[in-house]
Amino acid sequence: MNVLPEIFTKRDELVALRHDLHAHPELAFQEQRTSDRVAAFLAAQGIAVHRGLAGTGVVGVLKCGDSPRAIGLRADMDALPVREQNLFPHRSKHDGRMHACGHDGHTAMLLGAAQYLAAHPDFDGTVVFIFQPAEESDGGARVMIEQGLFQLYPVDAVFGMHNWPGLPAGQFAVHSGPVMACADQFDILLRGHGAHAAMPHQGRDPLLAGAALVQALQSVVSRRLDPLDSAVLSITQFFAGGEAYNIIPAEARIGGTVRTFKPEVEDAIEAAMEHICAGVAAAHGVQATLDYRRGYPPTVNSQAEAALCQDVLSDLVGAPNVLTDAAPSMGAEDFSYMLREKPGCYVWIGNGLAEGGCMLHNPHYDFNDAILPLGSSYWVRLVQKLLAN
Repeated sequence: MNVLPEIFTKRDELVALRHDLHAHPELAFQEQRTSDRVAAFLAAQGIAVHRGLAGTGVVGVLKCGDSPRAIGLRADMDALPVREQNLFPHRSKHDGRMHACGHDGHTAMLLGAAQYLAAHPDFDGTVVFIFQPAEESDGGARVMIEQGLFQLYPVDAVFGMHNWPGLPAGQFAVHSGPVMACADQFDILLRGHGAHAAMPHQGRDPLLAGAALVQALQSVVSRRLDPLDSAVLSITQFFAGGEAYNIIPAEARIGGTVRTFKPEVEDAIEAAMEHICAGVAAAHGVQATLDYRRGYPPTVNSQAEAALCQDVLSDLVGAPNVLTDAAPSMGAEDFSYMLREKPGCYVWIGNGLAEGGCMLHNPHYDFNDAILPLGSSYWVRLVQKLLAN
């Protein structure tokens, strides 16, 4: 493992920084303290700092040499509305907010790389350090892009990294193609006719229609799609009634999520849901209205950039520790918006074996401090490879 010695000697500094961020988690678009810390750290290294995109976003620009080449490196900064159950000293000081996804570690690793590159500018081109708010739910990447991120700070390619519990520390996963799924949401409103529960024939029961609809929607993935196309359609909400035990309600609501890796599969699923809703509603004499909302798009790496990252990581940790056949995740990631604008690659860095099943978004989760120098070294080696003199 070729962790840069200069970065390893600053391990304690990175750990202290990460612990401070962990202790002061901030939710989407509220990352003011985190943003201040990031901006101050970058400025102390002599890196040009730009603030204001998406409110709390921070962009650092480091240029060396005369090459017009430029790359973007992105870290996310926001936390989750989770009540932390850890007892270590750096646990969250804010009840109900927690860095349960490791964005504190992502921020610290990129800052460590920025510190090294500012002190050792042995590259030719421009590095744009992107510290993004609101990854968890509100699409901070999309907002930064809409507000001119890549017009103000042009890059040829953009790269991201996420820690991955369950993958051993010291290993990475690189996907050529899909990495993470889309995150679409839907709501279905069923309107019937309320009635006395003892005289159901006098009404049109939206609950019965909803039960049939839940069953029918399960056929979308199993019978409407190519079996080789991965997709998930999950019903997660069903609301109806509640007034009394002897009332058939007039309305029922169903909600859920759709995950897949291809936009054309998203289109097919939405069309199938519309067809099934109309058919079930007609069969039960009710009305069905589908509200299908596209969320984060699929995260898809470009092949050339994935191959380049694989080469960099093979030199860093050895080829056997770079997984190229890991299954993509049905989770979603708003780095996908950046990959729709620019070629690039999103890699997973092993966070350890997740003892006790403690995965991401778990109230007992904590980022693995041992991988901080490794993640920073990856960023540096990537810059040196892409912007070689």
